[in-house]
Amino acid sequence: MNRNFRDGINFISKFSFKRAWNAFLVLSSFYYSKWTKKASDWGYPVALSFEPTTSCNLRCPECPSGLRSFTRPTGMLESDFFRKVIDETNSYLWYLIFYFQGEPYLHPEFTELVKYASSKNIYTATSTNAHYLTEANARKTVESGLDRLIISIDGTTQEVYQQYRIGGKLEKVVEGTKNIVKWKKELKSKTPHIIFQFLVVKPNEHQMQEVEKLAEELGVDEVAFKTAQVYEYENGNDLIPDNEHYSRYKKKSDGTYGIKNQLLNQCWKMWHSCVITWDGSVVPCCFDKDASHPMGNLQESTFKEVWNSNNYRNFRGKLLQSRNQIDICKNCTEGTKVWG
Repeated sequence: MNRNFRDGINFISKFSFKRAWNAFLVLSSFYYSKWTKKASDWGYPVALSFEPTTSCNLRCPECPSGLRSFTRPTGMLESDFFRKVIDETNSYLWYLIFYFQGEPYLHPEFTELVKYASSKNIYTATSTNAHYLTEANARKTVESGLDRLIISIDGTTQEVYQQYRIGGKLEKVVEGTKNIVKWKKELKSKTPHIIFQFLVVKPNEHQMQEVEKLAEELGVDEVAFKTAQVYEYENGNDLIPDNEHYSRYKKKSDGTYGIKNQLLNQCWKMWHSCVITWDGSVVPCCFDKDASHPMGNLQESTFKEVWNSNNYRNFRGKLLQSRNQIDICKNCTEGTKVWG
């Protein structure tokens, strides 16, 4: 069976009538809001991103964790708080991403968090730099029921890899990948679906075919090429690739750079998902990396109270009218298509 097809079947297996009905309500309210330019929310998010920690072992140049540049509090997600939120949301929640900022495997109870969400029949995913995928952690990961494991690998040689993954070692990524593949076989598990995520930047774009070959050799299920968001792009940036297909930016006639895609007054993410930080703040999407637009806090309110609040509805309404006036949207190339 094709590995991507098998992963799709696994995702569909999380179906319940309540989740399906909720997804229909979310989709309907998105289109209704888009057509009327008035924010309406009839369902609850199909997907959530939960932040296990803000800590990271690497120093990637376009990441607040790597730059140690947060102005918000940093810390670790409390397990009891996580379980409380999952207990409240699991009946309509289909997809849970254990990632926002930081390296998830630095959380001492990470695989236990995954196991709890998996016990609620939620599709679970995480993104990691793979430096902590030891034999023991790899086995715990497979046993946890994690459905999707995204491994960041931005080069096929140490010289290239370390230009973006500053402080990282490619051999650790390869070793961690081998450990996961090994324990999937040992435990006869079809999950997690392993993805090599390759962030295409100028220093590594010549290795795109090589990473596909490496993935095949190691037994990785899929390779995903991702475009890079850079903060300072107007006057060019050493990270912007020459391959325009994998660049979010294009050179204009005056020599400066701009975002390729048109910034439309709509965003599917505002209806189908959101992010919960380690300390309980609910923020509208993954582009709000410093949690500068908190919609509420789940330490003080229920999820439904935050999701249906005037604060959240006003934010969606502002986006429908003038998205280009919202700071976190100005460097965004996502959110315009359904399920993206």
